[in-house]
Amino acid sequence: MSLYAIGDLHLALSVDKPMEVFGREWKNHTARIEKNWRRRVGEQDTVVLTGDHSWGRNLAECEADLEFIMNLPGRKILLRGNHDMFWDAKKTERLNEQFKGRLFFLQNNYGTYERYALVGTKGYCYEGRDTAEHFEKLVKREEERLRLSFERAKADGYTEYIMFLHYPPTSIGEMESVFTRMAREYEAKKVIYSHCHGKERYNDSYQGMVDGTEYLLVSSDYLKFKPLKILS
Repeated sequence: MSLYAIGDLHLALSVDKPMEVFGREWKNHTARIEKNWRRRVGEQDTVVLTGDHSWGRNLAECEADLEFIMNLPGRKILLRGNHDMFWDAKKTERLNEQFKGRLFFLQNNYGTYERYALVGTKGYCYEGRDTAEHFEKLVKREEERLRLSFERAKADGYTEYIMFLHYPPTSIGEMESVFTRMAREYEAKKVIYSHCHGKERYNDSYQGMVDGTEYLLVSSDYLKFKPLKILS
């Protein structure tokens, strides 16, 4: 059994959202994701998808995209991304009831892989569009959600963690953030994130070892649409 991660599938099987407009690397990306996934991932493996699963604006428009994910091999754990309009954070339990045994939605809870608790939240970073007050409000909310994920795992006896975010853990030029400090506080083994697209964005945040934690970018275009093995 292995643990994989990939983010930003940006599926659009029911809506008109061709990804090729974002670059040639996105041509036929859905077929490439399926081909690469089936080559790498087995039924006993676990895959964490770090957000931006579908361009659908509601659950009905996302149905075909979620079905596509469910039909791929392995156990799937989904994190919420900034484009996942179908997912109301307050209704995560309802989604987990509806898709029980097929998909697990990671928000204010935690998943598991062997001895590790898989914790996470969408996160947030500054991209030039927020006032300071709005930015601080959103970061605080995500900080609280992430801490709840850690604390629920801790209360159940877990002491080893892998942390997932959709947004990068730091804003551009930032040396640390509430998210990196929390990774350090709980001694997370790895921090996995996505959201960064195109060569000019791949180095927006940490990659590699920082304060004892390994930071990994898993945006699908960065991975050439191949799920990355995190643990085996």
